[in-house]
Amino acid sequence: MYPGVWRQGDWIRFTRHGSSVIYGRSDSTINRLGIRIGTAEIYRVVEELPEVCDSLVIDLEFLGRPSFLPLFVVVQPGRSLDQALVERIQQQIRTKASGRHVPDAVVQVSEIPRTLTGKKMEVPVRNLLQGAEAAQVASPDAIQNPSSLDFFVDYAKALDLGRPA
Repeated sequence: MYPGVWRQGDWIRFTRHGSSVIYGRSDSTINRLGIRIGTAEIYRVVEELPEVCDSLVIDLEFLGRPSFLPLFVVVQPGRSLDQALVERIQQQIRTKASGRHVPDAVVQVSEIPRTLTGKKMEVPVRNLLQGAEAAQVASPDAIQNPSSLDFFVDYAKALDLGRPA
């Protein structure tokens, strides 16, 4: 950020090798029960846990019914998401981020969908979970790992999240 001049909307880290890692939009927020929090704040505390490699949180709001907040996690190789780890993740979010943003579900995935520049694909995944077709939400040519969307297509069908109340 360069006050009064310019502000970059992405979180970025420059490595000692001269390269950079783009983490995604700094302004992605979840407004749950009147409390706003950036998704990056949730990622930061969840990914502090040594068992978790990566994560993606999606706030699904529906007219006339409560929102649904799933958290998708990639765990370290050889680990699985058991109830003890789910409880640790929930406690981590509750104490280090916000009690109102503890997810309704914690779900293990093999990978998080990312753009070619490495950004987590929050909006396309949200659209999938709300019933959009995969071809409508993102071009496979713009995704690092296009097959990662398959899980979310199947998850949306299984939970029927896109159907109106």
